[in-house]
Amino acid sequence: MTRLLAALIPIDQPTRIAEARRRAVAAARSAEFEERDAEEVAIIATELATNLLKHARSGELHIGEIYGTGEAGVEILSIDRGPGIADLPACLADGFSTAGTAGTGLGAIVRLADDFDGYSQPARGTVLVARKSPGRRRTRGTGRWIFGAVTVPYLGESACGDDWGVRHIGDLTCGIVADGLGHGIFAAEAAAAATAAFRRRDARSAAAMLEDVHLALRSTRGAAVAVAYIDDQRRRVSYAGLGNIHGVLLNGARTQTMISHNGTAGLEARRFQEFDYPLPENAILVMHSDGLTANWSIDAYPGLLRRHPAVIAGLLYRDAGRGRDDACVLVGRYTRE
Repeated sequence: MTRLLAALIPIDQPTRIAEARRRAVAAARSAEFEERDAEEVAIIATELATNLLKHARSGELHIGEIYGTGEAGVEILSIDRGPGIADLPACLADGFSTAGTAGTGLGAIVRLADDFDGYSQPARGTVLVARKSPGRRRTRGTGRWIFGAVTVPYLGESACGDDWGVRHIGDLTCGIVADGLGHGIFAAEAAAAATAAFRRRDARSAAAMLEDVHLALRSTRGAAVAVAYIDDQRRRVSYAGLGNIHGVLLNGARTQTMISHNGTAGLEARRFQEFDYPLPENAILVMHSDGLTANWSIDAYPGLLRRHPAVIAGLLYRDAGRGRDDACVLVGRYTRE
């Protein structure tokens, strides 16, 4: 199970830089980083926050701990609506500057991070992600799915009523997104109960997992829930949902919207049915709650599908977020690393 617990820090004044640094250090220590690695995480957070104030005037940092099977570390996601970067690769080189400084900020981040990626469009803004593992213990293999996600509570709430999870069941890669009814603590309890059931059950089909989650939510206010099972050997994705979780498969040539039934897990479910879809080459899986509008189009972002899933998730949250509900977006893609 791979999970990311993130804190959202608005970067709108200089004092926020120190706050971001403190939160990054806390996440690194929670992930059992040694002191030197924790300091490098702090430098990454400081540089990203400084760049937001200097170039975009404001933005957000999402700082959290990654943990789970074969993966541990800290992720820092930077999101802004600033002027954008015309040539992002050039800005990543030490010595490049548009502000008359030494130009070492983004270059330092690239050197210190184990994984770094970004996407920028002039006049629309920039999304950057940096991930670091303790002792630079990166997960390697012949191929694997990697994921990125953003969860943000409704304005004024401390608990997010949306949740997500990713795990392996046998040779299947499985994901869930849950949106507790309403928002606040009781919505958060319902969403958390859904992802907890997803973690402990070993159902071999998406429909069976959805039914297990439904039964586990009987004592809660209920949630919209969708489950995706990815079978790389058969090149298929099985998808089962209740309610308005939006799920799509993208590969640049085609957008496949996946079907959920009406209902609410824990309250009303007339049937538990999964739908089977072909998994195209270079596919991207996107699942999100109705805290994001479903009217976004990947065509508005040339080259985005080649970026890290966390960058895609951050951009969709930024541009498709409604701003009047909890929001959760989960993005996965296959990498041959």
